[in-house]
Amino acid sequence: MRIFKFGGASVKDAEGIRNLVKVLKETGHDDTFLVISAMGKITNAMEAVVDAYFQDKSVLQTAIQEVIDYHAEILKGLFSNTQHPIFKEVQTLFDEVKGFLAWNKSPKYNFVYDQVVSYGELLSTTIVSAYLNEIGIQNTWLDIRNFIKTDSNYRDVSIDWEKTQLRVTQGLDKGKLYVSQGFIGSDENNFTTTLGREGSDYTAAILAYCLNAHSVTIWKDVPGVLNADPRYFEQSQLLNKISYREAIELAFYGASVIHPKTLQPLQRKEIPLLVKSFLNPKDPGTTVGKGEDIEPLVPCFIVKKNQVLMKLSSLDFSFIVEDSIGDLFKLLHDYKMKVDLIQNSAISFSVCVDNQFGRLEELLNHLKGKFKVVHHENVSLYTIRHFDSRSIDALQNGKEVLLEQRGKETVQLVVK
Repeated sequence: MRIFKFGGASVKDAEGIRNLVKVLKETGHDDTFLVISAMGKITNAMEAVVDAYFQDKSVLQTAIQEVIDYHAEILKGLFSNTQHPIFKEVQTLFDEVKGFLAWNKSPKYNFVYDQVVSYGELLSTTIVSAYLNEIGIQNTWLDIRNFIKTDSNYRDVSIDWEKTQLRVTQGLDKGKLYVSQGFIGSDENNFTTTLGREGSDYTAAILAYCLNAHSVTIWKDVPGVLNADPRYFEQSQLLNKISYREAIELAFYGASVIHPKTLQPLQRKEIPLLVKSFLNPKDPGTTVGKGEDIEPLVPCFIVKKNQVLMKLSSLDFSFIVEDSIGDLFKLLHDYKMKVDLIQNSAISFSVCVDNQFGRLEELLNHLKGKFKVVHHENVSLYTIRHFDSRSIDALQNGKEVLLEQRGKETVQLVVK
C-alpha cells in the first residue's frame, strides 16, 4: 500500500480538491491510503474558536460561523445538488462542535483544543471522500481515531504503538482506496488527541510503519525539499535526494517541509519518503531514503522565528554545575519550553526556546529567584547545514548576532 498525504494547501478550495483528483488519476489510486489535513488555514480558524471559548464568548459564534462559511463555499463549488447527503453530514459535524462547547465542563485548554480543532480534519476528509465517490472514484472513509491510539498528553501525545499496530493490522484491507485524517488520534477513554501542529506527516509515517507500506508521498505546493524556505530566502534550490539521517537533521533544526517525528518510523523499515508537487505530479520531486546524504551538496538554510533567548548566570558568580543545569532542564520541561539551542560556560547558560504554550512569564519569575536572567523575545534562530563562509556572511548581513554556535557541518545564529 502507498500512503499519500495531502496538506491544507492542496485542499484549500474546490479547485484544489479537483486537482487532488487529477493527481490520483495520474498516479493511480488502488491500494492507496489518503491522509488529508484540514482545508487551507482552517486549523488556525479552529484555534480561534477555542480562544474565543476561553477568552471572549461574545465572538464565539462569529468564529464558528467563519469556519461554516468557508466549508459551505467549497461544498458549493463541488456539489451542484444542494440535496446531496454531504450537506447534512457537514452540518452534523458542526452541530457536534457546538454541542461539545455547550456541555463541556473541562477548564483545561489543551483538552478542549484537541476536541475542537480536530474537526478541521473530520470536515475535510468527509468532503473529499464524498466528492471522490460522487465522480466515480470509490473509496472508504475511515475515522483514524479508531486506529491511532495515544496517551492523554493533549496537544503533544505519544503513540501507543502496540495498540495502533493491532488496530491497523486488523482493520484495513489491501487493494482499497482509503480516505482518512492526519493530525488526530484518541486516548484510552476515546477522547480525541492531536499529534502536534503539522502532525499529518507523522500520521502518514505511523500508517506506513504499521502497514509495511511501499512508500509515503507528501504532496506539497513546492517541487520537493528545497535548501531554503522561499518565503524567507530569495534563492532556493531543489534537493533531489537526501538520506534519512540528513532529513532528520533538517527536521530537527526546523525545516518545515517534513514533520520532525515523521522520519524515525520510516527509517526503521527503510520505507522511502517522496516529497512531490501536487501541481506537477509527474515531476520527480525529492526522495528521502538510504544512501547519499544530500544531492546536490549545497548549504541548507532553516529559520525559526519568534524564539526566546535566555542567558542565565549565577547570582554570586559561582560555577553553574551539573545540579543547576539538571534543575534548569527540569524547569524547561515543566513549563513546556521546546529547546532549540543550548550553550553553556563555567558561569552562564544560554538557551533558545520556543514559547509555544505561552508560559514564558511564569518561567522567568521562577528563574529570577535563583539566577540573574537576561532574555530577548521575538528573536530568530537561523541554522545553516553544510555551511561555507559565503553563506554565513550573507545571513549575518544587517543583523545583530546575539549568539553563535558552530560545529563541523552546522552553524546556528540567534539574531535580532
